[in-house]
Amino acid sequence: MIQFDGVVKRFGDVTVLRELDFCVKPGERVTLIGPSGSGKTTILRLLMTLERVTSGTIAVDGECLSHMRRGDRLVPSDERHLRQVRKKIGMVFQQFNLFPNMNVMRNITEAPVRALGVPREQAEEKGRELLEMVGLSDKALAHPSQLSGGQQQRVAIARALAMEPEVLLLDEVTSALDPELVSGVQCLLSEIAHQNNLTLLCVTHEMNFARDISHRVLMFDQGQVVEEGPPEQIFTEPGQQRTRDFLQAVLDT
Repeated sequence: MIQFDGVVKRFGDVTVLRELDFCVKPGERVTLIGPSGSGKTTILRLLMTLERVTSGTIAVDGECLSHMRRGDRLVPSDERHLRQVRKKIGMVFQQFNLFPNMNVMRNITEAPVRALGVPREQAEEKGRELLEMVGLSDKALAHPSQLSGGQQQRVAIARALAMEPEVLLLDEVTSALDPELVSGVQCLLSEIAHQNNLTLLCVTHEMNFARDISHRVLMFDQGQVVEEGPPEQIFTEPGQQRTRDFLQAVLDT
């Protein structure tokens, strides 16, 4: 479902991703862990086309995202091609990024109506289903300023799911929440992941969340995959010293 082939990403003289090769299978839930600055969030930003690759290619569901074919050669994607492939991807950000001037229902339905051409009545019916799923059926007419941080993040999750993505990206989705709200959002995401056949790519510093939600965990450091494996292996018997050092530092804090 996601394929990175030899991806390099540089910001000026700084190389953030170094000849990165990795894939995520359809329906697989993969979590990226590692120190800040190791390149994890850059991977998500490349998939959301918020950044462009320096070299290498990215494909989603067998269709090249970073490039498109022109005749017999690959050229960097234009905006139209990016929009088409990006429809398969949803993202829940670290910050909620809700539209403050719109109520909850409009926050959820605006993108399906405008980007996908879904009739508003149909989008609102789906919106009500999603609000029930995230436990906010009574907040459809509320504005973001009237919601707690945990409630806003639940709306952001519903908004991402309203686009019916095949791939869902999660970027530190609990880091902006008060500690007492973290477990509720994590439980919701775990439930969604286990009940739906979504392909999930997650960046988190919450190791218990990574252990619970993942089929596979990738340890990143300096723009490369240091180690990967099922969560029980990574968290109980990591093979690399760098992984052991990172987990000790994170779990001791």
